[in-house]
Amino acid sequence: MRNPEHLKIDWTAIGLWCAITLFGWINIYAACYDESQAAVFDFSTKHGKQIIWIGVAAIMALVIMFTTPRFFSNTAYVIYGIVMVLLVVTLFIATATKGGKSWIDFGPFKFQPSEFGKFATALALSKYMSDINRDIQQTSTKITAIVLVAVPMLLVFLQHDTGSALVFLGFILPLYREGLPAGVLIFGLLAIVLFVMALLINKYILIGIIVVVALSHLFIWLNKRTRRNYSRTLLVAVGCVLFVLSVDMVFNHVLESHQRERIEVLLGKSTDMRGSGYNQNQSKIAIGSGGIVGKGFLRGTLTKADFVPEQETDFIFCTVGEEWGFVGSVALCAAYIWLLVHLISMAERQRSRFARFYGYSVASILFVHYAINIGMVLGVVPVIGIPLPFFSYGGSSMLAFTILLFVFIRQDASKNQLL
Repeated sequence: MRNPEHLKIDWTAIGLWCAITLFGWINIYAACYDESQAAVFDFSTKHGKQIIWIGVAAIMALVIMFTTPRFFSNTAYVIYGIVMVLLVVTLFIATATKGGKSWIDFGPFKFQPSEFGKFATALALSKYMSDINRDIQQTSTKITAIVLVAVPMLLVFLQHDTGSALVFLGFILPLYREGLPAGVLIFGLLAIVLFVMALLINKYILIGIIVVVALSHLFIWLNKRTRRNYSRTLLVAVGCVLFVLSVDMVFNHVLESHQRERIEVLLGKSTDMRGSGYNQNQSKIAIGSGGIVGKGFLRGTLTKADFVPEQETDFIFCTVGEEWGFVGSVALCAAYIWLLVHLISMAERQRSRFARFYGYSVASILFVHYAINIGMVLGVVPVIGIPLPFFSYGGSSMLAFTILLFVFIRQDASKNQLL
């Protein structure tokens, strides 16, 4: 233990956590408001339970601030191993909820280990990157990093929680900061574009376009007599063709039926506004009805009438849009952007590679959650069901995100000390 009075604590990050968390609770109260259960401290309600989880999270944050930062680096692999075991156990004992098996029941409370999988992976990757003395571009380093991310990602995917599994792809950003080739990011974006195009147009037409582009590049490389680029172009072209041919198999046999329906609605191939498209359609109506300044606190008619499903969890942003309007929505987005930019600034000032990589991991995880959740509510990405950090109702997510953030704040507080 170390007395936090002698540490340089970043109060900006803590202040933003407090502001977002408080505003989140206010909107949970509004989304679940019932005149018969209007008491703030009624712990039988969702807003009452959220107060408990916020209190537990605050206590955990305080404990972390009194803990030596070496504890987190020294126990990174242990924590990772424990969480991986929990993810395996979840596959066998979890109660099926909405098609997924990611929740473990503890009496009146539910626990979601996958929320802590991101924290454990961030610790393990940071520990690994701080211990190696090799460039990340070496094959062995890449393989180890991929395995550390792929194991929890696969376990979460097997729980049929595709949204949480996709969040692990965000770890490519801190790896890129540590020297991962830009080509990896480009190939990732290319895969997304090809996947969407393969669903929108005939795959053989798309393959024809790929062949034409490849032949054009080959002509250029042959004229320059650059054999290396010639081989690389052929390899990329063959890979793209094989990827396009595999899209139908992945879409029809890997994705769940509801996931396929949501993607088709997003791409305009389906207009099922009473089924798969219902949530997003209602959420956009609710947000649009808020206008510039909103209808006012507790005056959201669409959210009060339960027209928007999951309005206190995945679609909590609807309540902000309807009751606080464009001004409130922009203010919340600005707070998240401020936090993300500030976290990157904090990461860059770290002296240890562990703290720097961990800081970028925290920012990346929060960014992916923020971008997907807001995009999902606005109808620009498919509905995959992940919470808005520090804002959505849920004990597991509140506790996991708070631990994730405050471990980095604790690392930053000791950056100028010999730990």
